[in-house]
Amino acid sequence: MSQPTRLESNAAFISYPKQAAFGRNLPKNKVYEHSGANTRLKDLFVEQVEQIVWQYKLAPETINLPAKPGVPELQVFAIQLKTSELNLDVLRCIDGAVQFPIIFELSFDGRTQVVAAYKRPNESDASRWVLSDYFATAWLSSDIERAAMPLALDLGGLYEQVLHRLIPVPARQQESLIDLVARVEQVTTKKREVEKAANKLAKAKQFNRKVEINASLRQLKAELDQLSR
Repeated sequence: MSQPTRLESNAAFISYPKQAAFGRNLPKNKVYEHSGANTRLKDLFVEQVEQIVWQYKLAPETINLPAKPGVPELQVFAIQLKTSELNLDVLRCIDGAVQFPIIFELSFDGRTQVVAAYKRPNESDASRWVLSDYFATAWLSSDIERAAMPLALDLGGLYEQVLHRLIPVPARQQESLIDLVARVEQVTTKKREVEKAANKLAKAKQFNRKVEINASLRQLKAELDQLSR
């Protein structure tokens, strides 16, 4: 699965309300127990993760917003890293162990990055969750000025607004979050096709072949531009 596109904006660095602070350490072995982590995953946790803190619990009783199907609560996990790179399988493992949507804040060497996937219940089995690819900000200074928490009518609306701040493609008018996420995944695929065609063009020797690949590349770029708007 691809690495997330990284946004430079600080809009996803949110100042969560004090009354939602939870501040409990989440032991790695608890994650292993609830996710059935294999040896490879456990090794990744040991090599890359220093500490996991359940930082905020955004729930009806803490921020006075009603729950919504699929978003009964929204959790914010702060992860202190041992390295500047984190294998996304670690986040998938945590997401698999916790039955709520999660916003991750990763920290390393005085910098922080906000990361999340769109997480929703499986339509055919509500006890299982479906995860999109992960979306992320760039690494920014940990003491960056944080944005106010978005206004919302319920926890589902809050979750959508937080994700919109992470997703690198603007939403179209009346476009649902699930459709936007699907379009972002199409953009990622199309970018790979553009890259592949550009590499072919660079290696092509015959003039006719270059012309043919160039026409294909122009078409792919036009399709990418259309998808990205």
